[in-house]
Amino acid sequence: MAKIDPGLKGRDIRPAFTSFNRVHIPGFLTPDSAATLYETLVAENLWVCSTISGGKNADIPVETLEALTPEQYRQFMAVAHTETSSGLHFMFDTVRISTDIENGRPVRPVYRALHEMLNSEAFLGFVREATGDDRPLYVDSQATRFQPGHYLNQHNDAHDRRQRLYAYVLSLTPDWRADWGGLLAFIDDDGHVSEAYTPRFNALNLFTVPYEHAVTYVAPFAGGNRLSVTGWIRQDKPVSAA
Repeated sequence: MAKIDPGLKGRDIRPAFTSFNRVHIPGFLTPDSAATLYETLVAENLWVCSTISGGKNADIPVETLEALTPEQYRQFMAVAHTETSSGLHFMFDTVRISTDIENGRPVRPVYRALHEMLNSEAFLGFVREATGDDRPLYVDSQATRFQPGHYLNQHNDAHDRRQRLYAYVLSLTPDWRADWGGLLAFIDDDGHVSEAYTPRFNALNLFTVPYEHAVTYVAPFAGGNRLSVTGWIRQDKPVSAA
């Protein structure tokens, strides 16, 4: 089972979180846990491209995009970029861990173990101590892969039907440079970036919902993929998990 580094205590995190409503926590998992999860993400072959197409959310198997001709792919990206310039848009690869578990679909043992850890008292208790909030009850999750050309533009994670309290990004990206993009950027009311977190291996980023933020465009010259597990810490449970 995935394990939190035993030296980390939520109460030690609370002063920083209280001051900024966000926090970056290096070395979150034990080294063995982080290495196993990273190796699973690198070897993953069931990614789907999560994006918006024609104004609707769409999951497109990665192999479908890879089968496009260069001209077809150029047209696909041109439409996406046109939509991106006028509102919320995103493009990244995903494996929907908690959704698959909630719907009884098979998931890899490593992902199931991570889901169980995220919904254990060890993690929920850590979050409650770090935030001073006793409401966290359930954690959903997805694996994400941002390849060169991927992005997630400005949004705040608010949801009409799900009681999201906090968002998290468990970063599993080694040897990343800030100028490659893929930064978790927090955006103030005046439109300025107040702070941005560069992808780091085995670091947990935790922040309140709603909070304006984005994942910046991953440059074509980026030297790898931005890998993470992300999701929301919620006050409610899905019916299947209640």
